[in-house]
Amino acid sequence: MTGLCLFLIRLYQRFLSPFLGDRCRFYPSCSDYTYQAIEKYGFFKGLVLGIVRLLRCHPLHPGGFDPVP
Repeated sequence: MTGLCLFLIRLYQRFLSPFLGDRCRFYPSCSDYTYQAIEKYGFFKGLVLGIVRLLRCHPLHPGGFDPVP
């Protein structure tokens, strides 16, 4: 499950993200953050961290540097 999720994130980054442009207000980007979180904590905890990060990625949040804990 972990490998499939990481593969899907890389597919998104390579083929879909270039058409959407650089819109993430965080560094690393939300997809990179989720990828790193899944690598570090495993599928379930990493995915939860990624979802929480995506929920913070909106115009009212200042963004900035936000590494995986």
